[in-house]
Amino acid sequence: MNKSVKKVVIAGGGTAGWMAAAAFSKLLGKNLDIVLVESDEIGTVGVGEATIPTLHIFHRLLGLKEQDVMAATNATFKLGIQFENWQDVNKDYLHSFGFLGKDCWACGFQHFWLKGQQQNMVSEIGDYCTEHLAAREGRFAVLPNQDYNHAYHMDASLYAKFLRKFAEQHGITRIEGKIADVLQHEDTGNIKALQLENGELIEGDFFLDCTGFKALLIEQTLNTGFEDWSHWLPCDSAIAVQTEAVQKPIPYTRSIAHPSGWQWRIPLQTRTGNGLVFCSKYLSDADATELLLNNIEGQPINQPRVIKFKTGTRRLHWNKNCVAVGLSAGFLEPLESTSIHMIQRSIVRLLQLFPSHGVIQADVDEFNQQTKIEMDNIRDFIILHYKVTDREDSRFWRYCKNMPIPASLQHRIEMFSQSGKVYKYGNELFGESSWIQVMMGQGLLPKEYHPIVDMMEEAELQSFLNSIKATVKRKVDTLPAHHDFVQHYCQSTAMQG
Repeated sequence: MNKSVKKVVIAGGGTAGWMAAAAFSKLLGKNLDIVLVESDEIGTVGVGEATIPTLHIFHRLLGLKEQDVMAATNATFKLGIQFENWQDVNKDYLHSFGFLGKDCWACGFQHFWLKGQQQNMVSEIGDYCTEHLAAREGRFAVLPNQDYNHAYHMDASLYAKFLRKFAEQHGITRIEGKIADVLQHEDTGNIKALQLENGELIEGDFFLDCTGFKALLIEQTLNTGFEDWSHWLPCDSAIAVQTEAVQKPIPYTRSIAHPSGWQWRIPLQTRTGNGLVFCSKYLSDADATELLLNNIEGQPINQPRVIKFKTGTRRLHWNKNCVAVGLSAGFLEPLESTSIHMIQRSIVRLLQLFPSHGVIQADVDEFNQQTKIEMDNIRDFIILHYKVTDREDSRFWRYCKNMPIPASLQHRIEMFSQSGKVYKYGNELFGESSWIQVMMGQGLLPKEYHPIVDMMEEAELQSFLNSIKATVKRKVDTLPAHHDFVQHYCQSTAMQG
């Protein structure tokens, strides 16, 4: 276990493999021999087209220019997700990036807004957030010294292709071939080598499992174990199809709930990504395909394909001399666009704890503990969308509304519903504004607000709320239309000459 790591082998390509290859070759490439093994014959899932703002961190680490990435990946900007029919049929809300209003030392902005609502002083809470209003009005621009509270809609396959070129420029070695066997050291059980179908042996000191749902290394070889979360997140299937773009792209993702799950609609520059996430207990593949094709805009440009999955996580993401990255590490449905974020976090966390002089168990434990905290937080946030609902119109929604939930999520719901309080713990991904927007959007309104708000005179509170709203409106009014800015800033290479 204490052998120095000189050679890293990445098993599998796709988004996970090439993100890892790009990061390792750029940031540690001078000290390592890095090899990526993939087969052109093996397809990738490649439908994760929406991201969250944390991807800026990854691009800055690699020195990538935003315009270059976006033009190469047919990308548009994303300011949030619109949830349609989630609280109830024909009731919609937007979960935007950015921050709501202004907090004070004792409490968040939602407490001021709640009293303002009781006094009929306020409009919807999104009017007090720049990103929220800009999304609804279809406006966007990248401005000097701007907070990076935006993300992207992008073609995941083109993103992997872009990163492959970057990684190869930084010295990565790509080996074409299918993995036939994974060999282990007899004494330690550590992975020793990948044996390809042509007999070639790819030896290494450390391995990244980017083999997708197959999890060839972390599970099929190391038998790490899987923590099943399907009793909380019962959707187990998805159907994806791409369509021609028939309207100008909007700066947010649409998530449209249906009786047995939900549909995504993601606008790229030249096409739209569509998919239906559903529970096979309540909807067949054939009926799901028909439902999706009856609820898309534009002509399909590929055949719908069915993807089967189980929500949950590996019991360990780092086991022996192997780290699982991407779908091999587990799966949380793409409701809040967290898949690429989790790939990024695994890569950055491993770079921070990289075992140059050999694997140290304390580092392994720290990696797994940090990952578990982050995964549990994201899991709870996604469950929230299903649990807090007024929908009882189908067996699926009745199950979700009445299912038991993790104690950690139950605590958050009870605290917010009673006193309006929300907290972000440590390095959790979703902050207070996100929890507030989704809980309120799903119909959960606190019974009380913080008493410090009553220290404000009514006129002072009115002025405070009006000032924030007016500032947001002025800022949004200066922004160009999202489509116009995209054409100016990062027009897709598919549309250029």
